[in-house]
Amino acid sequence: MLIAMLLTQISDVHCGPMLRQGMLRSAIKEINDLSPDVTIVTGDLTEDGLISEFEMAAKELKKLRAKKIIYLSGNHDYRSTGYLLFKEYFPFSQVTETNDAVIIILSSARPDRDDGEVGHRQNMWLERTFEKFKDKVKVVAMHHHIVPVPDTGADQITIVDAGDVLRSLVKSKVNLVLCGHRHRPWRWKIEDMLVVHAGSVSCEKLRGFFCNSYNVIEVENKKVDAKLKIVGGGYVDFKEIVKRREILQASDISQYNDSLAR
Repeated sequence: MLIAMLLTQISDVHCGPMLRQGMLRSAIKEINDLSPDVTIVTGDLTEDGLISEFEMAAKELKKLRAKKIIYLSGNHDYRSTGYLLFKEYFPFSQVTETNDAVIIILSSARPDRDDGEVGHRQNMWLERTFEKFKDKVKVVAMHHHIVPVPDTGADQITIVDAGDVLRSLVKSKVNLVLCGHRHRPWRWKIEDMLVVHAGSVSCEKLRGFFCNSYNVIEVENKKVDAKLKIVGGGYVDFKEIVKRREILQASDISQYNDSLAR
């Protein structure tokens, strides 16, 4: 079957003290082998928004190969006035159009805040922009999550205006929303809209799903199929994660941790 668009999503790299550099390099090699049309990096490229961390992130992520690479910032990137540095190290484009889809970035990070906010003006801009692309698959990417994620504890850092954002997304008939932030892969279906959360690709801080991972998304005839890829391992269907929650057995996690120590 010919895939109209192959999209990969990595998130929460966290260059700094919690980075698993080997995991990041393995993920980049795997993604390059897939030759995706688009790779989206959904924020938290750094731990504290420091120059040294941005330099490390830029050095590692420049190894990504895709027809288009989209970067967006997370709350950790905005620390220490990192929001002034992000645009110096990573190109930013809020609208990316392909033959079959249009990808819009919503900026949700705010300086020195862990919670996220989209804002009324950005919501209205989203609705107006999607009016121009009625015949394309509509993809929105943001760092923060718009729906709470299970197995992540008390959640006080979702998007503060999530209700307004959800209304704009549904009104615009968005097909796919990609989020990061919580280091926990998950999937929600809201009406006809698929909301896919990424785990962390290379941070040692994980929640609920104890493997570094990234997402691989196929788009064909306006149908979206998202799968989770374990770094250095196999694919996992999101249906299995939602149905069973604990997809990995203790022995699997032990073997995974042993491989990190080698």
